[in-house]
Amino acid sequence: MAVPGLAQAQDYAVTGATVATGDGSAPMENATVVVRGGRIAAVGTGIAVPAGVQAVDGTGMWVTPGLFAAITDLGLYDVLAVDESNDIGAGNSPFNAALDVAPAINPASQDVVVSREGGVTRATVAPDAESSIFAGQGAVIDLGADRNAVTRPRAFQFVELGEYGARRAGGSRTSAHALFRNALREAKAYGTRASIPGQSSSPDPMRSGDDLPIDPRLAGDDRAERGGDVLLTRFDAAALVPVVEGRQPLYVHVERASDILSVLDLSREFPKLDLVIVGASEGWQVANQIAAAGVPVIAQALMDLPVGFEELASTQSNVGRMKQAGVKVAIGPFDGDNHPRYAPQYAGNLVALTKIPGAAGLTWGEALAAITSIPAEIAGMGGRAGVLKPGAVGDVVVWDGDPLEVTSAPVQVVIDGVVQPLDSHQSRLKQRYRDLDESDLPKAYDW
Repeated sequence: MAVPGLAQAQDYAVTGATVATGDGSAPMENATVVVRGGRIAAVGTGIAVPAGVQAVDGTGMWVTPGLFAAITDLGLYDVLAVDESNDIGAGNSPFNAALDVAPAINPASQDVVVSREGGVTRATVAPDAESSIFAGQGAVIDLGADRNAVTRPRAFQFVELGEYGARRAGGSRTSAHALFRNALREAKAYGTRASIPGQSSSPDPMRSGDDLPIDPRLAGDDRAERGGDVLLTRFDAAALVPVVEGRQPLYVHVERASDILSVLDLSREFPKLDLVIVGASEGWQVANQIAAAGVPVIAQALMDLPVGFEELASTQSNVGRMKQAGVKVAIGPFDGDNHPRYAPQYAGNLVALTKIPGAAGLTWGEALAAITSIPAEIAGMGGRAGVLKPGAVGDVVVWDGDPLEVTSAPVQVVIDGVVQPLDSHQSRLKQRYRDLDESDLPKAYDW
């Protein structure tokens, strides 16, 4: 099937397909998806295609919302091993919490192109912590083939409080937590001195632009360096004001069960924190406490080979057990060789896990939700992305089979109602060299 690609949103419908809405429900057979004005207009069975809307026969195809990749490094590098092309971390920077990935994101990066080819339409992008426990501010992006990738800059702050954070803080978790609390207290005091007016609402998560969630007066504060400073510049303190006031989510990377509980305890001292736990290899051990706190988790699907002492209790059933306890869990993070396009494979493995006696996995619908609607919701786009429902963005992926099977692949990717190109350096190289007739080789091979 094919919908002609245009440079702008178009109205069209896919009929007769197996449709999964991404909300956790089971797929629907012989269903229809209608996209109008760049948004989902209708989804379900027995839906009539409106007059003037192009209908495409999706018989034998599967239709899902675009994949939403949670915590990626998309657009931050061209070649990981080439420092000049790598903007993931800033180990020599005088700043940490104030670092903002948005200006560095390159939508033409092949990593973005290959992810789009794999059905990923939106993602959160986070920096790495290198000089401090604070990595900086991440962004929400779409993967459309245009120059406007960033849909929400400064969408969250990222901090390391496990083994990695301990190393960045002087070699101990005690130091990491002392530095962290000192930073939040400084930010709280800094915001109070600046008399920031009340701001109860967050920026529109769908809006592009420079909607900086920091009072401009803070970054320009001309006070001398504050007494007792051990971590923050004024700009870093300004960046943490929205965090301590609960206007910017705080993503905290921890793996060990005791570290997770320590993070949850932060809410007693800083009740306005909007926490998201990243990692949580031992989350299943404290799943009830995480659920009771209402804190969402971004966890890898099949982590069961501990690479450090903080992951000794890791198990493939981690995600399934947390889900059973009522924790909102998305699959992630994705970085380096752990590419976002592998998300359907990880989700499918969690479905297969339900067939193993004693193991805990996810239903098919839950697994798809873990790579679509749930990461979108954690990113502040609940009901707007990662789901096929009226009013949501027109991010639609048409697959040639069950998307959670490794043998299936996208045949059409649509973002905001715009059909996207499905070619990359990888696909072009495949086409170039699949025919081994030496007469077709470039002249350079003639020797």
